[in-house]
Amino acid sequence: MKKFAAILLIVVLTVFGVVGLGACTDDDKMTTVRLNEVTHSVFYAPLYVAMNEGYFEEEGLKVELTNGGGADKSMTAVMSGQADIGLMGPEAAIYVLAGGSNDHPIVFGQLTNKDGSFLIGREPIENFSWDKIRGAEIIGGRPGGMPAMTLEYALYLNGLVEGRDVHINYDIQFDLITAAFESGTGDMCTMFEPVASTYAEAGKGYILSSVGAAAGEVPYTCFMATKSYISDNRNTVIKFMRAIIKGIEFVTSNDSMTIAKSIRSSFPDTPDELNAKAIDAYKAIDAYKTTPVMEEEDYLKFLEILRFAGTLEGDVPFEDIIDNSIAIELLEEK
Repeated sequence: MKKFAAILLIVVLTVFGVVGLGACTDDDKMTTVRLNEVTHSVFYAPLYVAMNEGYFEEEGLKVELTNGGGADKSMTAVMSGQADIGLMGPEAAIYVLAGGSNDHPIVFGQLTNKDGSFLIGREPIENFSWDKIRGAEIIGGRPGGMPAMTLEYALYLNGLVEGRDVHINYDIQFDLITAAFESGTGDMCTMFEPVASTYAEAGKGYILSSVGAAAGEVPYTCFMATKSYISDNRNTVIKFMRAIIKGIEFVTSNDSMTIAKSIRSSFPDTPDELNAKAIDAYKAIDAYKTTPVMEEEDYLKFLEILRFAGTLEGDVPFEDIIDNSIAIELLEEK
């Protein structure tokens, strides 16, 4: 009887051991990275390609993606520890540095090099030129955010002064711009893709022009994390950027429909044809970076835009905010 009990105990322990081993999934072996994106847009196609093509999984990473709905909220998530990495404009890192933080964010990879928004009107404008929108009210996002600042700069480069020739409405939260415009606020607004094409396809408005094409090259959207996170998790950041580089290469080397099919699960409510059209629009203005390395010349242009907008006085040294070392190291591996 004792022998039977002992055998039974061994069997029970073995079964539970097997169950326990079976419960240990691949997810348990993965390193979780909490990523907060400033908005959800085809503008960030290389990121979604990296997620949907399994590039992060190949690196042993599980990316948990959340949407900040504006750089201020995305930066709050990074600084409060709710997110490990943020995808947003580098102006947010400069504002934190200017605020005196000892653990301010460092940009370790650039994803886009143009403003990704498009000017949307209620009526079409044939042979569009910026001069034709004099007197218009444009919903442009919050003061100090990249969408508003690059819009101001694009207007300036085309001979229009905010407050004199046009009026930018800064009162609408970034993630509520489309809803406010649809409800009747403003004559025009800015939208990212695929929202812009979806809105136009529904007959609610017209895409008039690209803000990015008008404003020129600028480090617009970047990956960043606090100095302490990068220091404590450098290997994770390296793996993260290796996956992103694969995503960038995929977008660079494939046609828009192939890319649209790759990112389909990230935009389940948008037809592939519409996403492909949006990707074509971004490729047409060279919005996607071909490497994640930020050039100092582009950074200086970015500072010029901040000073023009009145959100920065003086200079912020390149090396205080930007660290290309991981991106360069990975590119040299190839």
